[in-house]
Amino acid sequence: MSRYRGANAYARVGVESGVLSASPHQLIVMLFEGADRSLAAARLQMEAGDVAAKGQSLAKATSIVTEGLRACLDHEQGNEVATNLDRMYDYIARLIMQANLGNSPEKLDEARRLLNELGDAWRQIAVHDKGLG
Repeated sequence: MSRYRGANAYARVGVESGVLSASPHQLIVMLFEGADRSLAAARLQMEAGDVAAKGQSLAKATSIVTEGLRACLDHEQGNEVATNLDRMYDYIARLIMQANLGNSPEKLDEARRLLNELGDAWRQIAVHDKGLG
């Protein structure tokens, strides 16, 4: 048990230091990665019939999309792009809710696919941000 707690503490420190040193674009990439991990876990939990764990994973993914990604949108600066992303994030959040209610791995897969496509675009921005692209 103490090894598990130690690993969790180490992971938290790693995440915290990554967050502290990340650019704004890299932080958004981290949100996409967190949402993807939560959706992947939810799919496995759905297949295993672990309703409680699935609900927690889907709630985390939804929170990342609605409170993280949507909250980052700058509607004044972004205009049409921000509006379109807001609609896409809303659609993804609804897919997650439908996946939960209908126990639908297909809805989860669609949400992951869309998030991964958007995340890939942000990864390219983050790489360019670092001066690597």
